[in-house]
Amino acid sequence: MENEYKKKVIMDASGFVLLSDYVPGIIQEIRYFSTYNFIGDRIDGYEEPCALLTKEAARALKTVSNLANVQGYRLKVFDAYRPATAVKHFVLWGIEDLDQRMKPFFYPDLEKQDLFKLGYIASQSSHSRGSTVDLTLLDMATGKEVDMGSPFDYFSEMSHPDYKGISREQYENRMLLLDLMSKGGFVPIDCEWWHFTLKDEPYPDIYFEFPVTKDSLK
Repeated sequence: MENEYKKKVIMDASGFVLLSDYVPGIIQEIRYFSTYNFIGDRIDGYEEPCALLTKEAARALKTVSNLANVQGYRLKVFDAYRPATAVKHFVLWGIEDLDQRMKPFFYPDLEKQDLFKLGYIASQSSHSRGSTVDLTLLDMATGKEVDMGSPFDYFSEMSHPDYKGISREQYENRMLLLDLMSKGGFVPIDCEWWHFTLKDEPYPDIYFEFPVTKDSLK
């Protein structure tokens, strides 16, 4: 009975929303729906290129978006809710030593096993709890992403938020994103400038498994 209840909770998307419904002007480039990611394939569980989040995280991100807009920026999201099935895909890929076709683009200085040891990829991801988002800023004046000194999912010390080996402007851009997200109630991690989790996340101990598709919300 307990296992049945746990399974029901994990598959229940009733606490989630379509992010674009809460933040209509948000830009989305859902990398794990595409093949341009560190694995090189569409990731299991991503059935549509849309961002889902808990209601609480979506409301908080709307606040961040409003703050960014006033300063001339828009939010661009690369990933939000991530099904547990996608995380399993990552783990299985990590076991396959021969598949390193995307290494030159995403982890040129590291071995696959290091990605897990150093915290870039987790066997249980906060994204699966529904209140974590990967994002950057887009300059409304130029229509281009703000230069953060390294691209999304570039697994290297260079992507640590406090890395000083980048230009002053790139560092200030990271601090601007950090400041905006902090004002919205999100907290960062120490190895990825793009990764933020809602401080008061509603499901801190639950990992969900429903697929990324609008149909999951029906």
